[in-house]
Amino acid sequence: MTLALGDALEIAEEGVAPVRWAYADIRRADSPAGVLRLACTSAPSLARLEIRDAALAADVTARCLRLDEHQTSRRGIAKIVGWSVAAAVSIVCVVLFGVPLAADRLAPLVPKPIERRIGDASEVQVKTVFGGKACEDPAGKAAFVKLVNRLRDAAGLDDDAMTAGVLPTSVPNAFALPGGKVYVLKGLLDKAENPDEIAGILAHELGHLKHYDNMRGLIYNGGTSFLIGLLFGDVTGSSAVIFASRSVVEASYSREAETAADTFSIEIMHKLGRSPKPAAELMYRITGKEGGGLTSILASHPLTEDRLARMTKEDRPASGPPLLTDKEWQALKGICGSGKI
Repeated sequence: MTLALGDALEIAEEGVAPVRWAYADIRRADSPAGVLRLACTSAPSLARLEIRDAALAADVTARCLRLDEHQTSRRGIAKIVGWSVAAAVSIVCVVLFGVPLAADRLAPLVPKPIERRIGDASEVQVKTVFGGKACEDPAGKAAFVKLVNRLRDAAGLDDDAMTAGVLPTSVPNAFALPGGKVYVLKGLLDKAENPDEIAGILAHELGHLKHYDNMRGLIYNGGTSFLIGLLFGDVTGSSAVIFASRSVVEASYSREAETAADTFSIEIMHKLGRSPKPAAELMYRITGKEGGGLTSILASHPLTEDRLARMTKEDRPASGPPLLTDKEWQALKGICGSGKI
């Protein structure tokens, strides 16, 4: 290939008609070190000319006054950075304000059959992890149903909105699933000293059902996962950053739901003429003091000592009948049998 530098760059190749590139149309293309690779705005888009001779490359470069005109200027870079920051801020605002608002509005609108289907799928997994099936001791189950029914009636939940059971595991916990499913784990019963302690925990879980917290959480988590992933992109190390970001954002949102469920529990226990304080005492007995440091910032629940302080302020002398008799309470404690779990 022969190059002629006249009023334009003429490229001649044997057997092919010469091609003329106007110097004003020539632009620098990406190339390895030691090579000048050129493109031309008036030539086919994939046409490239590579010059490896340093002297010739310098001569051509001197003639092509608009060689780097297409490169991004500082002003262009500033504009790109500005739009990128604006996009990032908008995504953060949507995560912090838009997604929670959408979750709050959409959760009550999810059709009950869909919510129950999600709950059924979750229930299968939960039972697999925690013992396979709910405890069925007749006397214990009757006592548990009595306790649940009293709480359900006080909470204003209809018969179809909730099912409850005890799972045979030593883990001291309780939780609610989509579709109105509430489970107490046997480990929590073992730690409890009276029916009011379990009743307050159950009332808290009923608060999650009443407030559609499960569905709100699913919508919120799905939205934040997508948007935070969009913000950071799929690059090396981004997964850790996304996980940390989600932890901070979701912890705040979960604490709001937990605090609202605590408020609901206090109201239900007062409506039944019982104190909410025993439930907080049970939680404190299980977890101990949790306060301080980064863990309190990332915690998805209010600190146990804060809950105890709040429910102690709401403590009232019992004005209603016991939720269970001593015999019923002992039957509930033994609902999963007398053997060790």
